[in-house]
Amino acid sequence: PNGEEWLLEIDKEFDEDLGIEFENGLMDDYRSCHNKCIFCFIDQMPKGMRETLYFKDDDSRLSFLQGNYITLTNMKDKDLDRVIRYNLSPINISVHTTNPELRCMMLHNRFAGKINEQIQKLYDAGTMMNGQIVLCKGVNDGDELRRTIRDLGSYLPYMESLSVVPVGISKHREGLYPLEPFTSEDAKEVLSIIHEFQDIFMEEYDTHFVHASDEWYILAGESLPDEDNYDGYIQLENGVGMLRLQEREFHAALNESMYMPEDVKEKHLTIATGKLAAPFLRELVSDFNQKYPNIHIEVVDIINHFFGPRITVSGLMTGQDIMEQLKDRPLGDALLLPINVLRSGEDVLLDDVRICEIEKTLQVPVRIVQSNGKDLFDAFIC
Repeated sequence: PNGEEWLLEIDKEFDEDLGIEFENGLMDDYRSCHNKCIFCFIDQMPKGMRETLYFKDDDSRLSFLQGNYITLTNMKDKDLDRVIRYNLSPINISVHTTNPELRCMMLHNRFAGKINEQIQKLYDAGTMMNGQIVLCKGVNDGDELRRTIRDLGSYLPYMESLSVVPVGISKHREGLYPLEPFTSEDAKEVLSIIHEFQDIFMEEYDTHFVHASDEWYILAGESLPDEDNYDGYIQLENGVGMLRLQEREFHAALNESMYMPEDVKEKHLTIATGKLAAPFLRELVSDFNQKYPNIHIEVVDIINHFFGPRITVSGLMTGQDIMEQLKDRPLGDALLLPINVLRSGEDVLLDDVRICEIEKTLQVPVRIVQSNGKDLFDAFIC
């Protein structure tokens, strides 16, 4: 406080921790989001959950530290100048639309229309960027989607990639903007637009640039693209190519396995997952059983009553839905749950139900499976 400078000398080995623990990773309060986006999922959360689940962050530091996508609306010119001066990259940007008026409406922020100027400034400085579009039916799809992809593609190569993900719509939308879910035909139209631009970008820049999240292909009833289509899985955290990568890793582990079928003991496992991934996992189980028929695996897709049936991803499953829908089923030797149902670093689900509570209620051991395909194979066979 008095401006005195300290020099601290720390004696430690190279691989030893500094021995300092900060209250949070930023050593400062997280910066909250000032937008009121029409698609914000936090606004669609039911009341009575833990307080941290209602915090909206839009902190630029988390973009660099954790890969979070930010809107740039909380950043002033001096903040962008610091990013450029310190050569921080890549910066992940929630763009949604390059139409200034439409973006102000979607984010409910009169300053949101500066997005093109901000991206241009980062582009001129050679700052690497990734973009994200949360697509809302009848709002930023169709010709608006074409405009956004075209505009952002003009910032190649510094805008490295762009993902398009469908808006998540829970049942808790009282008083919010009237959003409609995408249909199968809608998903096919979205994929048609994305594939059209992928062909253009591949020819001109040797990259697909724009990518559809896995949900679009499942909703449209279309096959997932080949691995080469994902440009090295640069948008993996947005659900782009997660299923294809898991499939490749799973089959690699299956093909390289040293376990002989006759050495594997018979057992029964149950997998609980969201409706989105359930058909995909059943295909992997079928492939697995061709080599190991003694291991019986049932995939159960959990209907999301907590957030509403339109929410089909496994990461938003709750403990109460899992227990309610599995309590009268024979679950066998273990129940497998994906790691994304848990709060990071803890054994608690979104609704504060702990793994031990699920085990006690269902009277079965619960095993948490990492997202890697090899981890899934190991969970099946070990």
